[in-house]
Amino acid sequence: MTAACATGPQKPPPPRTLLTDAQFNDVRATVLDNNPGMETEIASRILIESIKFVVAASLFPTVPIAPTREVDEGWHALILHTHLYATLCSRLGRTVHHYPERPDASRHDPDVLTRTMALIEQAGYTPDAELWVGPDRSLVAVAANCNHTPVPGGCGPINPGSCATHGGGE
Repeated sequence: MTAACATGPQKPPPPRTLLTDAQFNDVRATVLDNNPGMETEIASRILIESIKFVVAASLFPTVPIAPTREVDEGWHALILHTHLYATLCSRLGRTVHHYPERPDASRHDPDVLTRTMALIEQAGYTPDAELWVGPDRSLVAVAANCNHTPVPGGCGPINPGSCATHGGGE
């Protein structure tokens, strides 16, 4: 995505342009279907942040990162569109796998969201700060109810290494 050149690093493509209008609308409809009453604008923001997350995870496969529940909702919707998701990951150069876990305070990584937002910025994007807060300050309730924090000493959902969680082992 980013490459050094004589004039500096290139900006990555806007996340919205990584999907066609029809693809974006189809995935956004999945977010809306899973969350009755959600505003279309919020569903669009969630989907855009999930695309930024997938790009960052593909660019930095050895760094443990995690989405918020809101961003995870968009990621779930992307994954449900399997051909679209496989094509997106192929364009990004690696598959970003999803290993959901039920919430568990013992696995909480207080720095994971800060680290994730920093990598999204390193990827060339500006995180939508309202969608990158902890569950106690969520912008909107979503159906997604899984955590993505590393399991101490083992393979967590978005944990780098040889467990192939987001392309690290592929």
